[in-house]
Amino acid sequence: MFVDRVVISCEAGDGGNGCMSFRREAHVPRGGPDGGDGGWGGDVVVQAEQNLGSLANIAGHRHWRGGRGTHGMGSLKTGKRGEKAIVLVPPGTLVRDADRGHLLKDLQHEGDSVVVARGGKGGRGNKRFATSTHRAPREFEYGEVGEKRDVVLELKLIADVGVIGKPNAGKSTLLSRMSNATPEIANYPFTTKYPNLGLVRVGYEQFVMADIPGLIEGAHAGIGLGHEFLKHIQRTRVLVHLIEPSPMDQTDPVENYRQICEEMRLFDAELLDRPEIVCVSKSELTDASAAAELLEEELGRPVMLLSSATGQGLADLRHRIMEVLSEPLHEHAVETH
Repeated sequence: MFVDRVVISCEAGDGGNGCMSFRREAHVPRGGPDGGDGGWGGDVVVQAEQNLGSLANIAGHRHWRGGRGTHGMGSLKTGKRGEKAIVLVPPGTLVRDADRGHLLKDLQHEGDSVVVARGGKGGRGNKRFATSTHRAPREFEYGEVGEKRDVVLELKLIADVGVIGKPNAGKSTLLSRMSNATPEIANYPFTTKYPNLGLVRVGYEQFVMADIPGLIEGAHAGIGLGHEFLKHIQRTRVLVHLIEPSPMDQTDPVENYRQICEEMRLFDAELLDRPEIVCVSKSELTDASAAAELLEEELGRPVMLLSSATGQGLADLRHRIMEVLSEPLHEHAVETH
């Protein structure tokens, strides 16, 4: 199950109470105060873990609580700090305050973390209140209450390459032929309900490719779960724009290309500056070459012909992607007209 948005309730542990104690030893008739401090409560921490692919591991665990700090003891013994509650999420997870909506941290890399609820401070023992004129204090402090916060965890997929296009353009099939991924594939629109990831090897090098679910008109406004899909494109370095030569809706391939670009522009104009490789899929069909020529004339740059069925162009696409990944971003701005 792929889950990319979860709301969790976080409650840090309370601090332990300080201790009121006096030394009680033989031959020490007036032992001074020796009450130790209480331990701090345990924090709730959100941390990125590389081996996770979605937020499914915490979808059924909505309440996270840090351990309580133990109370201080005599002989100046400080209480033990409460155990942290660590919420493991995939890299690429945004952590937001649920009530105010502001971003707490963008966990882009493995090991990145943020404390979302801080444990309460331990109370001071009576030793802390001793002075030259107040030698037998009976004052001590209770531990402070730990912070509480509801947090929104939102995963934005991190991949080197994102395969985009309209529904049924052949994105899942391309991913399965290019990588070790095994996405659901069928001859009807919207087979892909969530992004699939695959590792593509080119000689001794490799890159991660993501199959982004098909985009439709109005995706920028959330139609067809457009927001859920478009947000994943924001975390890809290169876009492979796949266009079907004979789409099910029988529209012009050029118009299909421009429509997808317009949806990206309306959602986030910076997506149009992303390096892009335009490909016509299903090159075994008779009108594939004509569709590629129309696109080349419109864009003024080469368009690749691919066939996941026959394997045509797949090796060239792997090498082209590696070339683009190794070049500066600004050299490959997407051209639209």
